[in-house]
Amino acid sequence: MTGIGPTSQRPQGPDGADGGELPPPPSSPAERANRLSAANMLRSLLPLVVICLLIVGWAAFRQNDVDPVREVDPTSTIQLADARAGYELLVPTGLPEEYRPTSARTDAGNVSEGDPVTLEIGYVTPDGAFAGFVISDAARAAPVDEVLDGATEDGSVDIGGAPWTRSTTERGETALSRTDGDVTVVVSGSAADDELREVAAAVAPYTAA
Repeated sequence: MTGIGPTSQRPQGPDGADGGELPPPPSSPAERANRLSAANMLRSLLPLVVICLLIVGWAAFRQNDVDPVREVDPTSTIQLADARAGYELLVPTGLPEEYRPTSARTDAGNVSEGDPVTLEIGYVTPDGAFAGFVISDAARAAPVDEVLDGATEDGSVDIGGAPWTRSTTERGETALSRTDGDVTVVVSGSAADDELREVAAAVAPYTAA
């Protein structure tokens, strides 16, 4: 006869269900209040974040819309060079407005009567490249030497009825130059040949307005 001993059974709860892990206790009022406060804070911050993003986006759009080219008026610099130069000053005249002057320099303010005078004008071309103009009667004017020293002559070209020497600079850019007595004129830069030729063709004696 086999005896039946006590079996291992889980204690039953008061409703008859097996006793297991007890369900987590309900959240306290303080915890519920904290969760609601965090959710309310996120909801209140969302419009502020959206507004900040819109402001940043608008500022970036405005910056991209701003023209980075800063034009200058070379008139006063040209007039100073013309007043001090001992030669007939030549400058690009009547260029289309798409050629925008961005720099103008002369050493005329630091020279004595009879000293050489150098004038430089830089332009941004219609294609967004650079075209530089230099005129000087100095034997070794730095702006002229910077372009022509080490340059390789490629022959002569006729521009506006005048012969210009076409060269390739050490930087691989085109330089157009011509010399009349002690005066050297150079047009060079990263611009394409047709734009440099247009600047060279516009070179004419300066006439004060």
